[in-house]
Amino acid sequence: MSNIIAIVGRPNVGKSTLFNRLTESRKAIVDDFSGVTRDRHYGKAEWTNREFTVIDTGGYVANSEDVFEAAIREQVVIAIEEATVLVFMVDVTTGITDLDDEIAQLLRRSKKPVFVVVNKVDNHQLENDATVFYGFGLGEIYTISSMTGSGTGELLDQVITHFEDVVEEENALPKITIVGRPNVGKSSLINALIGKDRNIVTPIAGTTRDSIHIHYNQFGHEFMFIDTAGLRKKTKVKENIEFYSVMRTIKALEEADVVMLMIDAEDGLESQDVNIFHLAEKNKKGIVILVNKWDLIEKNNKTIKEFEDQIRTKLQPFTDVPIVFISVLNKQRIFKTIETALEVHKNRSKKIPTSKLNDVMLPIIENYPPPALKGKYIKVKYVTQINATSPMFAFFCNLPQYIKEPYKRFIENKLRENFDFSGVPIQIYFRQK
Repeated sequence: MSNIIAIVGRPNVGKSTLFNRLTESRKAIVDDFSGVTRDRHYGKAEWTNREFTVIDTGGYVANSEDVFEAAIREQVVIAIEEATVLVFMVDVTTGITDLDDEIAQLLRRSKKPVFVVVNKVDNHQLENDATVFYGFGLGEIYTISSMTGSGTGELLDQVITHFEDVVEEENALPKITIVGRPNVGKSSLINALIGKDRNIVTPIAGTTRDSIHIHYNQFGHEFMFIDTAGLRKKTKVKENIEFYSVMRTIKALEEADVVMLMIDAEDGLESQDVNIFHLAEKNKKGIVILVNKWDLIEKNNKTIKEFEDQIRTKLQPFTDVPIVFISVLNKQRIFKTIETALEVHKNRSKKIPTSKLNDVMLPIIENYPPPALKGKYIKVKYVTQINATSPMFAFFCNLPQYIKEPYKRFIENKLRENFDFSGVPIQIYFRQK
């Protein structure tokens, strides 16, 4: 189960600024023009060792006047359904508007924890003005300034008390999920692989209300499929189908060990796909990329290579991922998807003996030591793999604080060259010996 905080509210109250602060990124576009958030609306965040996903709902509203308010309303409904905690953001400088009232009405009926967050409170006078928002009847209000960050700590302290504990399942079968934008062929692939006898295993404790766990046991392969596709009737406001599928994707992704990201060969890798890829990478999941509808592409002997290069360029810096070209319609290479996913799963749980690690890595480091800084030389003494669900390595040395990002990347590439970690994010730490 993933913990999701959804930031809801009408346009231009500062949702993106708060999102950037929580995810410590500058990814959402911030502008005074309402409805400007178009891309990158979800990210990973952490507060006092609790990890969670933050969703900025603003970005999913279409810019057309007629569906504008309907779309906001609908997003709030989806957020209420899917999120763990709702942050309802309002603007102290404008007071309560009709749209705020309408959103509050929806939130009052929800069973989810709601936090009324009054933004742009920069002085004592505005603190007093903020009390008007008690009128929503949604309980305590939290005054913040998302520009300066004041008040966000107190807010998060309260928010995380509503999180559910993530239950780690012990030694279960590998869990694989297929994610991707709507209509790329996710359900068709699952149907093609499983045939008619869907062995739907639910409800497993800790699974979300809607993800279907399918036990796959054919052709010598056994694992759990997590299927979230096609579980809700299409919405009237088209823009929000994407929003809904993102919410679902995050849940499926956080439950899985390996994520198969399916893209459409004709559209190529779009920004939404890149977002999902990086979210999977941040969650330390194994990743395989499936290019579906490959039968529709005109090919010569260079096509695959060029297509792969394009994809890898967009995915930098983590490019060591298997790419499988398939056609679900023609059942072309569909079983290769499973074999590849299970190989990636094996790579993710791979443990390398310390002696072997040192035999391979120390000579490489000796030949290419970290650059000296201020006349001080960095000596790496030994390496070991840390016990974790995904590959983590600790390099013990005399001056870990002097090791910079490019050298970490060099070490990562050498680990990948010598021990196959295809499709798996690696974490590297330099520690004081």
